[in-house]
Amino acid sequence: MTNQLDMFTSKLESIDTRPSPPAKVDRKDKGATPEEMARSLEATGNYRVLRRLVSRPVAELLRPDFRRVGVIVDTETTGLNHRVDEIIEVGAVAFTFDDDGTIGDVVGVYGGLQQPRAPIPGEITKLTGITDEMVSGQEIDIAALRHVVEPADLVIAHNAAFDRPFCEAFSSLFRDKAWACSVTEIDWSARGFEGTKLGYLIGQAGYFHDGHRAVDDCFALLEVLDQEGKDTDKPFAELYHSAQQSRVRLFAEHSPFDMKDHLKARGYRWSDGNDGRPRSWWVELDESALGDELHFLRTEIYRWEDADPPVQHLTAWDRFRG
Repeated sequence: MTNQLDMFTSKLESIDTRPSPPAKVDRKDKGATPEEMARSLEATGNYRVLRRLVSRPVAELLRPDFRRVGVIVDTETTGLNHRVDEIIEVGAVAFTFDDDGTIGDVVGVYGGLQQPRAPIPGEITKLTGITDEMVSGQEIDIAALRHVVEPADLVIAHNAAFDRPFCEAFSSLFRDKAWACSVTEIDWSARGFEGTKLGYLIGQAGYFHDGHRAVDDCFALLEVLDQEGKDTDKPFAELYHSAQQSRVRLFAEHSPFDMKDHLKARGYRWSDGNDGRPRSWWVELDESALGDELHFLRTEIYRWEDADPPVQHLTAWDRFRG
């Protein structure tokens, strides 16, 4: 009886399974620096080299053209709920920028750990690398943090809807600040990025770093925000422009129950009223889109042209609150 594998023997023998020869790399200068070797590899078109992200130094002399201050903030916490979970690490990197959204110099850095009331959950330690031993006896220095954050014209977080509620629950220092979100207020897809997670952005920008430590993530985000784009402003300029735009939350209060699937399909989310919002389906959108959205609600949901659902106008001082 013929072995079934014999049927493929002749075909396999005809296939060259030897590995392809390595791409030719120009090594004329055997004393080439690592950067020169990296560029030589990239020039072949067969390699993409990631460079270690090096944190920018704090400037000794400030350039007068950059009169505004931005602060990138990152927190590590014991969980996802700012009402019951706690900050165990905060990082903040302050930098100057101008009215066009051009980044200037790093002017301040703070990073600190804090011991929570309860042990750190195991999954949080896996995610952040922060252990109970590391935070034992540690306390965030509010005075030092205030020195970095208080001058800020704009506070930036990579997912401000998460970080802002935790920061405001931790200290009143963060409450009367304009906030911007580098996840939702920059069109990363239009810039050629395949995702919005910080790790994806850093990798596609050509860097790698020691992630999930607060200050390191702040410096990493600063580099991504200052990346040159093809025929576009840098990401921070887009973020700064977005932060200055007014947005609205529209609440489909008292909408018919059988309309919930239509609202959900259009991007509305449900609020149970526990967060201070009306108990209803709601959506957040650009102020310029308010007229069209009101027309949708009046004609397709309420079917009453005089319907007047609640509208909340939001600026950077209001957005991303818990």
